[in-house]
Amino acid sequence: MNNNLFKTVLLVALPASGKSEVRHFMANIDPKRLEEDFHIGDNLQLDDFPYVHFMRCIDGELESLGLEPIFYPGQNPFNNNKDWGTLTQLLNEDYHDLLNRNRISMDNAAIYLFDRIDRAAGMAGLPPRLAMLDEDVRNRIAESLKDEAERILREKEAQIPESFEGKTIVIECARGGPDGSSMPLTGEYGYQYTLSQFAPDLLKDAVILYIWVTPEESRRKNNERANPDDPGSNLFHGVPLSVMLGDYGCDDMQYLRENAEVPDTITVKTFGNTYNVPIGVFDNRVDKTSFLRGDPMNWPQDKVEEMTEAVKKATDTMWANYKK
Repeated sequence: MNNNLFKTVLLVALPASGKSEVRHFMANIDPKRLEEDFHIGDNLQLDDFPYVHFMRCIDGELESLGLEPIFYPGQNPFNNNKDWGTLTQLLNEDYHDLLNRNRISMDNAAIYLFDRIDRAAGMAGLPPRLAMLDEDVRNRIAESLKDEAERILREKEAQIPESFEGKTIVIECARGGPDGSSMPLTGEYGYQYTLSQFAPDLLKDAVILYIWVTPEESRRKNNERANPDDPGSNLFHGVPLSVMLGDYGCDDMQYLRENAEVPDTITVKTFGNTYNVPIGVFDNRVDKTSFLRGDPMNWPQDKVEEMTEAVKKATDTMWANYKK
């Protein structure tokens, strides 16, 4: 294995902060420079947004049948905050499926995802919900969503490499809490909860690349990028304002960093162990990433260099504390 690379990078920030743009950047720069400047190999990318989108698709199908949604009341935050744990458990499963090169064959990918979501929810402390639907309703929704489910599954399996040599797994997610919350965030809100839900084998090899923007800037960029014709896109999806305020009105990463047991790490206590996960902060409060939504052939070189310098500053800090 290449000892000059991070194994797993948790790429985290408020919505529209630049996470997907950073992933796009990493996928379109010279691999040698990616390794030498950032200690990041060829990216194997995992993300919980496809599951968020799929949950909303399920709710949309239920509402079209005159039934109550399961996950979201309209355009508002989760019905039950434990579904933040559901999303994290789905990422754990994706991580282990990737490492074990698991490929799935099934007649209907939507049924498979229904079962996965119920199983992940159970690990987060929720009862099965999709399994409890009327069989005819469940089958009708599965038929409507089978193509979307198949797309999610194949995009995930497309990350499976022939070899993990020279690879870095990048896991993207966004977490936060209600606007005006005091710290520390409680319950299932924020990174303190989500990091504690990650699998121990994932945490022990992980670092955190945190993209720092203000909640106000997150909301501005969310409105700017939103394309209603492409709600399933990583780069162009929009988050409803009620969710931006209710779930992403603040986040707790800076609080956790300031209160860590070891400088430049985040202290995660879970499963009876303590993990001091190295963190680097990419300061994007003055926007450095929006240009990355364009064609890489047209990226201005001065902006690429500014981006490179800012990310390198964060990854140098992560590397200094990696596996000490």
